[in-house]
Amino acid sequence: MYISNQSNVNSRILLFSIGSVFFGLLFFFSSCKKINEATELGGDLIPAVDNVHTFEVSLSAVTKNILFNDTTKVLFTDLVALGDLNDPEFGNTHANMDFNIVPSEIGTYPFLNKDSVDIDSVVLSLAYRAAFGDTLNNGIQTVRVYEIANNAPFYDTALYKYTDPNSDFATVGPELGSASYSVKHLKDTLTLTRAGDTAQVTNVLRIPLDNSLGTRFAQYDTADGYKNDSLFQRKFRGFALKADAGGNALSYFRLTDVANTKLTVYFRATLNGKNDTTSFDYYHAINGQSNYVNREPGGNYLAYLNNGAGDKIYLQSAPGSYVSIKIPQLDTFSNKVIHRAEIVGTKIPSVGDDVFSPPVQLMLDRINKSGDTVFMLQQDLVVGPSGSIGFSSFGGRLHDDNTYRFNISRYVQSIVTRHLANDTLRIYAPLRTNVFNSSLNAKIAIPVIDAIGKGRVVLGGGSYNDSTMRLRLRIIYSNL
Repeated sequence: MYISNQSNVNSRILLFSIGSVFFGLLFFFSSCKKINEATELGGDLIPAVDNVHTFEVSLSAVTKNILFNDTTKVLFTDLVALGDLNDPEFGNTHANMDFNIVPSEIGTYPFLNKDSVDIDSVVLSLAYRAAFGDTLNNGIQTVRVYEIANNAPFYDTALYKYTDPNSDFATVGPELGSASYSVKHLKDTLTLTRAGDTAQVTNVLRIPLDNSLGTRFAQYDTADGYKNDSLFQRKFRGFALKADAGGNALSYFRLTDVANTKLTVYFRATLNGKNDTTSFDYYHAINGQSNYVNREPGGNYLAYLNNGAGDKIYLQSAPGSYVSIKIPQLDTFSNKVIHRAEIVGTKIPSVGDDVFSPPVQLMLDRINKSGDTVFMLQQDLVVGPSGSIGFSSFGGRLHDDNTYRFNISRYVQSIVTRHLANDTLRIYAPLRTNVFNSSLNAKIAIPVIDAIGKGRVVLGGGSYNDSTMRLRLRIIYSNL
């Protein structure tokens, strides 16, 4: 009986203990969930702020708008920008592009019979991928196509900076052709009919060119233009595409999409007594491209670059600006257990923000006191074994509450515990950035936004009149 009673008691104690643990864990995870929702960063669970064991504080920031000296170069796989926009808050942006082409086949004459070629039409097609600016209204953008001058310093072995005006190469001869289009219609389906065949294409800008270009290409032969790519490029350096003012948008094209970016020469020829109607394509299949993006700051953006005011932050995607951030109070912040530390920046209203969208991703790094090295916050922005960059836990994307948040918990812990230097921080929106990773003892390239010149945003600065919208360092901590 005693054993039986003791067994019942033990069972009740065990049941009570399990229940206590269950409800305790439920309360713990519920509390942690509240904090994670507040930070919107996910990651490790952190305790709730109870002002007994866990506390929260926001440290003020000193912010300054600075024009960024962007040296990013156009890569073969980059989306290229074309167009013109006038942003009342940030000023004017104009983008032209240049690229080479080569025959889709080398070593053979593509026009069947040189003595009987009749050119029907010549069309330059560009694979459309995205746009920035006024994509809803009927603003008309006009693009004109020229031939790159034979003596232009344009080479397939060189990479050119987006900001280099010399990469907007000189041209030769008259305009080859032009097209006027509305950005919102670039996604429309086009029906192409030729020789009884019908095909449909979408997301393509088609620019008709003068037939004389096709006639010229038909005069080349396998001893020169069609012998190899190099000889072809000596005879034809490539295309220079120049946008007229107006349109109020940048369009982005994929030059490496050989299915949709190509020069097509439609022709008729007679071979062995048989008439044939066909076409031949030329692609941008090897390196050799430039994309000059000219920024002319204007509006409040220009004023803030000049006056040094810190109440508003003007971030223009590359080639654009950055904000320098100093947190003086962090120098005297005593040693604590840092559960969460995050830089919080809040988007505030600006003229034209219904047309010109914010960057999809921002970057945060630090600059040493001598100003000669930019460091990655590698303890918080982690490089994976495959080379992936951990933005999902680091942050930098715009949330539904109009905030950008960066999780820098380990960096702040290193400052308060190991007395790491409290360096100047920097937020910006580069296409890609090269920063020094101390753990790897090397500079690494980090892609950030998906296209040059895409995105701009105004944030509340360190002295913004609404204190709840100021850029700040938010810390959740416990005392030791």
